[in-house]
Amino acid sequence: MSSDETPNASAPSERRDAVREKAQQVRARQSRSRLIRASAIAVAAIAVVVAGAMAITMTVSSEASKPTLKPANATDDGFAVTGVQGVGLASAEDGVTADEEVEETDDAEATATPEASETAVDLPAIEVRVYVDYLAAGARDFQLANVQQLSNWVTEEAATVTYYPVAMLTSKSNGTKYSQRAAGAAACVGTYAPDSFFAFTNALLAQQPEMDSDGMANEDLAALAIATGAENPKVVRACIEDQDYSAWAKDATERALQEIPDTDGLALTGTPMVLVNGEPYVGELTDPKEFAQFVLTIASDTYYEEAPTPTPTPTPSS
Repeated sequence: MSSDETPNASAPSERRDAVREKAQQVRARQSRSRLIRASAIAVAAIAVVVAGAMAITMTVSSEASKPTLKPANATDDGFAVTGVQGVGLASAEDGVTADEEVEETDDAEATATPEASETAVDLPAIEVRVYVDYLAAGARDFQLANVQQLSNWVTEEAATVTYYPVAMLTSKSNGTKYSQRAAGAAACVGTYAPDSFFAFTNALLAQQPEMDSDGMANEDLAALAIATGAENPKVVRACIEDQDYSAWAKDATERALQEIPDTDGLALTGTPMVLVNGEPYVGELTDPKEFAQFVLTIASDTYYEEAPTPTPTPTPSS
């Protein structure tokens, strides 16, 4: 009897051991699965981070290795005015044209006095250079006050007028770098639509955004360039929207801050910096009559410096 009962007594214990062993095996498999999944997730995360880092590195390297494009038609980083058409584009204020705004400022002084203008034509042609940051209020004031007489002098060939786009106020546009982008846009127009450069410069200043605002987007700058009559509109638009000359504008500014060519050690300290035959104008920016008088004085000095000294005629001996 006893020999028959022994196997029956051990059966429950064996079943419990078997169940316990199977449960341990299941838990082991589950642990391995969780470990494998965690390892896969970690590897995937690391791969994403590495890929992102590589993309950033490649982007930075690409930008660093991308050569700075130098705009054509620029001499010592300046663009000579070759045409004055289109300067009547409406300004941002009151829908008034730039010329009309100048006239409303002061009818008695809005244009150069006829005497100064006519006299300047008879004197040697003079060189007017304007270093302009398109976000500088002073640059706007000078342009709107003098646009009419500058146009006249260029048309009459009484003076050459050259603009030097610079970006001294790049940090004053909520991180959009408007000053630098506008200077680069001007370089695009100066390169691909030189006859519209003066009109575009005038429009940029007439519609100057507020300091510490975002300024115009690249698409708006391109639209403004085309509205001023820029030829090659597709090329100009692509150049501006792609910021082809933005890096050049930064470099040109740094060069001007070091030294301005053909001067006695002058360097850019603010804009506008206006030079007449290399002499800086320090008068009132909004007074075209004063500026015209300064130009006339420089032209007269140049005339007398260049005039040859008469050679004495020998007195015949008797």
